[in-house]
Amino acid sequence: MLQSMTGYGIAHRETDHYSATVEIKSLNSKTLDLSLRLPRFLQDRELEIRNLVTKSLVRGKVNFSLDFVRPRNAVRAAAGVNQEILLATYRELERAADLVGASKDQLFTLALNMPGVVQSGTEALAAENEEEIAWDELLPLVHEALERLNQFRQDEGQTLTSEILSYVETIRAQLTEIERHDPERIEQVRQRLQQHLADLTANEHFNVIRFEQEVLYYVEKLDIAEEKVRLASHLNYFAETTRLPESAGKKLSFIAQEIGREINTIGSKANDSTIQHLVVGMKEELEKIKEQINNIL
Repeated sequence: MLQSMTGYGIAHRETDHYSATVEIKSLNSKTLDLSLRLPRFLQDRELEIRNLVTKSLVRGKVNFSLDFVRPRNAVRAAAGVNQEILLATYRELERAADLVGASKDQLFTLALNMPGVVQSGTEALAAENEEEIAWDELLPLVHEALERLNQFRQDEGQTLTSEILSYVETIRAQLTEIERHDPERIEQVRQRLQQHLADLTANEHFNVIRFEQEVLYYVEKLDIAEEKVRLASHLNYFAETTRLPESAGKKLSFIAQEIGREINTIGSKANDSTIQHLVVGMKEELEKIKEQINNIL
């Protein structure tokens, strides 16, 4: 089943202590072009996330973001005095005062104003993030967002498949029209050859060898039987490939090139206005197919 490269997946979790959202967007690209936006405390997980996304999405221009925020009440709760730092700072100042024989009256005030003793809510939470939020707690959100994006791609792929196959069927119908009209074209060619034969035989300088060469030239130049068979085969192969379980965008592109080659050959060899009009219609449908293949994984 075909998959679109366009997709969107989001996963969200909210607890009393934090709110986390993983959002993944995917657009068309010949390769995997991945950009990540992570909170500071998850920077060391970048390689792991890249490998996970690469394995799941294969191709596309992918934007991955993981947003992590604390609720306001958690920020307020986290603000306050860091008792361990306060105690260590006070004792250090106390030893320094003993060393020089200075007064200890203002040591508490001095220790309280030292950096890191009194923290704002934001500073306290930044220090606690890595300890409080385990990666294993956030990883399921990444998997959930990836699953939703892939489901989005599959749904879009089904729509694209129906659309592309409708173009294939239009080309098939136009090929049927060519096959229906071809006997009439051959009859017209036969009449032209007969007239040409009459003109040649009436000429006293009639050359049998030259005539046979011209007949062979017409037969080779105007016969499109093989091209019609190959085109029908390519159309069948194209339709079968859309049902393959693996990604098939590149393979479909190659088959489309072969379809175009046969259509062009039919147009150049037919030498018939009706068939030329049908060939133009085929080319229009093929361009639609190629445009949509660019969206296929």
